Amino acid sequence: MRRSAQTTRSGLTARGIGLIAGAAALLGAGFRYGYPDLALLGAAAGIAVLAAVAFAFWRPRLGVTRVADPDRVSRGEPANVTLTISNTSRMRAATLVATDRCGTTSVQVPLLRLRAGHDTVETYPVPTHRRGLVPIGPLHVTRRDPLGLITLARAYGETIMVRVYPKVHPLRATPAGLTRSLDGSVDKVPHGTIAFDTLREYVPGDELRRVHWRSSAKVGELMVREQLDTAEPTIVVLLDDRATAHRDDSFEDACEAAASIVVAAVREDLPVSLHLVGGTATGPHLDVLTEAALGDGDLAATLRRLRAQKIGDTLIFLTGPGGRDDLGAVSGLRTAYPIALAAVLGDRDSSPAAATDRLLVIEAVDGAEFAAAWDGMRGW
Repeated sequence: MRRSAQTTRSGLTARGIGLIAGAAALLGAGFRYGYPDLALLGAAAGIAVLAAVAFAFWRPRLGVTRVADPDRVSRGEPANVTLTISNTSRMRAATLVATDRCGTTSVQVPLLRLRAGHDTVETYPVPTHRRGLVPIGPLHVTRRDPLGLITLARAYGETIMVRVYPKVHPLRATPAGLTRSLDGSVDKVPHGTIAFDTLREYVPGDELRRVHWRSSAKVGELMVREQLDTAEPTIVVLLDDRATAHRDDSFEDACEAAASIVVAAVREDLPVSLHLVGGTATGPHLDVLTEAALGDGDLAATLRRLRAQKIGDTLIFLTGPGGRDDLGAVSGLRTAYPIALAAVLGDRDSSPAAATDRLLVIEAVDGAEFAAAWDGMRGW
């Protein structure tokens, strides 16, 4: 199976156009000057064109199904598409040429000997070297007449989508924040932050110190306080998707860093919130990172919103070389987020930025270097 970036166009070929022009010239000369042989040749050429049109416009009935395995994959991991083409026509569909779209390229599929009532199965790899959505399909079947006068292409089957996630680098360390549920694996607050939730009737085994005596006196039955720990930390990841903040592949590296943090937080059962500077992040985090693209954004407005909402206790800002000058503004969130970290990715030339008591800073060339620097941090 051969890949090609070319697409087949429908219509008359150069040979077909030349034959039509020759037929018109022969018919005109034959009838005008009285040469029946020329008129006969012109008529034969015209009949050939009409026959080619009838042959090319016959539409073969094909059933097309395709399955991507897997349809969600990290960058660089293998994925394949299995394409099944069934000929449901009563006669043999001869002289067919098919190409299946796979991302930005076309994959040629041999169909010259597909008999009626039979099917053919083809498998080919999906390009996963870049993050993003890879559309697969539809299948374009080209019908040509035996003389090569007319080419007619038709589309068959639906389009499926393969999601190529950013590459995930394993992170051993995860920030636990300054607070953690008493049931959790980490607790940096000696007494937690227990808050009143509701009242319920006393059952044998409840601690008497949890009895709410005032409510019990009003109801006439022992009532017990239900309490919960509201101190569960949340990791807030802010991905800088402004075009002015990145150069070369630094945005891809930032997406890899964000995906690595999200996966590590989920593994440790820590809540994580993903935000974009230039857009709204809705849906599963890895899907958002797959579809994220560079654009415009107002970093100052985003920082004001995060400061007002205070949706977590650990803020992680991921940017590129162009976002280095904005680290001072990000450090201002330290009043709302007890732990604040910034990572500048893709910058190979500038001198490293020094960490301060308000902002921890990671300098990394790519996602792998970011993961190593992350595990070496001693700020949380």
